[in-house]
Amino acid sequence: MSAGTYTPRPGAAPLPRMIAAQAALETRMLLRNGEQLLLTVIIPTLLLVLFSAVDIVDTGAGESVDFLAPGVLALAVMSTAFTGQAIATGFERRYGVLKRLGASPLPRWALMTAKTLSVLVTEVLQIVLLTAIAFALGWSPEGSPLSALLLLVLGTAAFSGLGLLMAGTLKAEATLAAANLVFLLLLVGGGVIVPLDKFPDAVQSVLGLLPVSALSEGLRDVLQHGASMPWAQAGILAVWAVLGLGAAARFFRWE
Repeated sequence: MSAGTYTPRPGAAPLPRMIAAQAALETRMLLRNGEQLLLTVIIPTLLLVLFSAVDIVDTGAGESVDFLAPGVLALAVMSTAFTGQAIATGFERRYGVLKRLGASPLPRWALMTAKTLSVLVTEVLQIVLLTAIAFALGWSPEGSPLSALLLLVLGTAAFSGLGLLMAGTLKAEATLAAANLVFLLLLVGGGVIVPLDKFPDAVQSVLGLLPVSALSEGLRDVLQHGASMPWAQAGILAVWAVLGLGAAARFFRWE
């Protein structure tokens, strides 16, 4: 054994390796959190199974699962990218975790990149699970998977920006209350379970501008009706993504 075999090499690891390690840690922490699992997995799954099996809401012609599956996919994206990320990041900010990580060799933009990768990994797991359940319930999707994927990416960007904006500007307790309240309000009024045309005409146009409405209706146009690409809904999501991410970058406070 030559001299120097175990000589330490001080210094930071390569940036891609640091991002990958932080993303893996963020993902494990998210999946071990019971409240996050309730929001990201259990609630969407129960809603999909319950409303597909029991005729509670009039979803129009065709099988209920064909209407519900796209909406529940949109809800899953919102629960992870917005609600879950806002709450977790808000409490990390309160307890000084973000401040300490910001002083580490990992740049702040790389930390946010790792959080985004964690969200994407979680969403992939959600979508695989919910798609398998929907197929078991008789779902028959149509349209282009690439169009659906683009909508999901735009929705993730929009909700991530809004979640980080909330976590970086409000106190942790306020973030917890506000994120859960927004989740419930958008679940009811965002076209996820109840069709938007069931609401009064005066509010339909306003509700249609919400990011979860744009995502659920866009996915429905593609996966239920076979549309090529719902550009109106994609545009709404893109605007929310630019506004949310831009505001989060401008106003996010690390302490």
